[in-house]
Amino acid sequence: MEIPKLDLTDARCPLALLIAKRACHGLGVGYSLDIHVCDTGARQDIPRYLRHQGFDVRVQSDDPQLLVITVTKRL
Repeated sequence: MEIPKLDLTDARCPLALLIAKRACHGLGVGYSLDIHVCDTGARQDIPRYLRHQGFDVRVQSDDPQLLVITVTKRL
């Protein structure tokens, strides 16, 4: 099963965080979403918020231009 992608490379915080929140809370339990982020604030805020909300967050790629995380909804 291919993991859907949420491209937030053009969005800046706080809008990027709001979009990520909405997309992740719409996930079913056990489903995943790849999130691509460029904005400095969003690179810090999105993973922190999602971990705090009980999501599994795995960093797939982290370089100065792009952060790619895979978010999975837990029970």
